[in-house]
Amino acid sequence: MKTIATINFKGGVGKTTATWALGNVAARDAGVSSLIFDLDAQMSLTQAIALNEDGNPFKDFTNWYERSISKKKTIFDALDEFTKPTAFNFGVNHDFIYKISDRYHFVPSVEDLYWTELELFDREKVKFFIQRLLEKVQNSSNVPKYNYALFDCPPSFSLLSYSVLSTCDLVLIPINPDFFAAKGLSLLLNSLRMRIEPFPVPKIGVFMNRAKKPGGSSIKHYSNETQRYLDDAADVLRHVAADRGLNVRLFDQAIFDKVGMKRAIQEGLPTDFAAQYSNLWKQIQSFLNEKTK
Repeated sequence: MKTIATINFKGGVGKTTATWALGNVAARDAGVSSLIFDLDAQMSLTQAIALNEDGNPFKDFTNWYERSISKKKTIFDALDEFTKPTAFNFGVNHDFIYKISDRYHFVPSVEDLYWTELELFDREKVKFFIQRLLEKVQNSSNVPKYNYALFDCPPSFSLLSYSVLSTCDLVLIPINPDFFAAKGLSLLLNSLRMRIEPFPVPKIGVFMNRAKKPGGSSIKHYSNETQRYLDDAADVLRHVAADRGLNVRLFDQAIFDKVGMKRAIQEGLPTDFAAQYSNLWKQIQSFLNEKTK
C-alpha cells in the first residue's frame, strides 16, 4: 500500500478537495482500491460527505457515522486504544471504514480529534500509530486490500500529522498562485525534516491548485501571474534538493477548475476537473514508483 499525506500550513489552498479528488480518480482504475482518511479536527472532508448542498444530512453516511461512534469504531477510538498500556486489539471492519463506492472507502474525522491538537497523548508512542493502524487495515479480512491510502492532514504539525509523515511514501503539497506560495512552501520544507527526525523524509511533491489560464489568444499554459509563482516554487524546490538532499518534484499538471467540494462529492467530479486530476495522479504514480537514488 502506497501512502500519501496532503499537507499545507495555509488554509484555502484546496488540500481537502485534492485529497478527495485524487482518491476518487485512483479508484477508477480497474482493480485499484483507495482509502482516504480525514485527520483534520475541523472535519471539512467529513462534513462535505455528510451534508448535501442544501445543508441537510446525507442519510446513508450519517446513519453509518452514528453507528460508528456508538460502537467506538472511530479514528479517535483507535488512537485511544493504541495509547493504552494494553495490546492494540482494535478491529478493522466496515464499522470503521465507510464505503463511498465499491473501491473507494473513507475513514472520517470526529470532533474528539481536537484533543490531539493539544498534544495530550504521548508523542513518542503516537508516532507509530498510523503505521500500526495501516498494518491492521492491510491484515484485516473484513476490508479490501487497498493500493493507496491518502491522508487529509491538519494545517499544522499535530501528533497525527507527525504519525502520518513518519510513515508515508509521499508528502503532497498544494499551493495557490499567490504571494504565500513560495514563502509558505519554504517554511514547510524547512520544518519538515526537523519535525519528523529521526525518520527519513519521504518524497515531496508540489502542484499548483486554482491556476489561472492566459487571457486572449495566448498559447501559453498559464497566466503570467501563475507562471511567476510556479517559477518561484521551482526555485525553492531546487534549493531544498541541493541544500538538504530531499527528493522533490514540482508536477507539470496544475489544477485550473475550481469546484464546490460538496457538489463534486455528491454529484461526481465534473469532466474537466476529473481529467486534470487524472493527469496529476499519473504524475504522482510515476514519482512514487521511481527508485530513490
